[in-house]
Parts: sequence; structure tokens; C-alpha cells
Amino acid sequence: VQLQASGGGLVQAGGSLRLSCAASGHTVSSGTVGWFRLTPGKEREFVVARRGGNVFYADSVKGRFTVSRPSDMNTVYLQMNSLKPEDTAVYYCAFTPRRWVLSAATSAANYDYWGQGTLVTVSS
Repeated sequence: VQLQASGGGLVQAGGSLRLSCAASGHTVSSGTVGWFRLTPGKEREFVVARRGGNVFYADSVKGRFTVSRPSDMNTVYLQMNSLKPEDTAVYYCAFTPRRWVLSAATSAANYDYWGQGTLVTVSS
């Protein structure tokens, strides 16, 4: 399984970005897809997980970020609105064929495959 994350960039606070995670080698709709982010000096932080029609967001992004269902092209999108400087990070998408309960899907250790990361920078 390979994951290709893209869509990062520089945006002003209050702006929006849409990240993409294109998967190959497995149909991601059959498992659990997650997004995490990493900031220098901090541990990897859970952002959102989707397992089928069920979605679980971190409190820090709830109401601002939306993860799509996988498209016909086996791609998952993360729409990020009302961005804040504290959202600045490298964002990673991850996948596991296992259908975790969403509380377990918040742990990076429960994912088997990772994309390469895409940098999001939010200026104040």
C-alpha cells in the first residue's frame, strides 16, 4: 500500500487548504484512514480518523476540518477551514486495513501505512 499526501502550502490565518491522500494497493474505504500532524518539539498529534461512515475529530480541529469519504479514485481529502497559526505542522495520512473502533484510531501505532507528509504553514 502506498499513500501520497499533497496540498500543503502557506496560508494566512483564517484561510483554507485542502489536503489530498491518494492511495494505491488497497481500497481505503474498507479500512481506517487517519490524519496526523507533527510539529517540531511535539509528539505526533491525531487530527481525524474515518472508518466507513464514522468520523472522529480531535477537539482542536472539530468544526473547522472535514474529512471526505474516499473518492472513486481511492483518494481522501482533508478540508481545513479557519486555519490558525497553531495548525502549522507536517500533515500525514495513514491507513490500516483494520476497522478500528474510533477511539483506537486516534493512536498512530494502530496504522500500518503512512504517506510522506505535506507541510502546512499558517501565518498570523
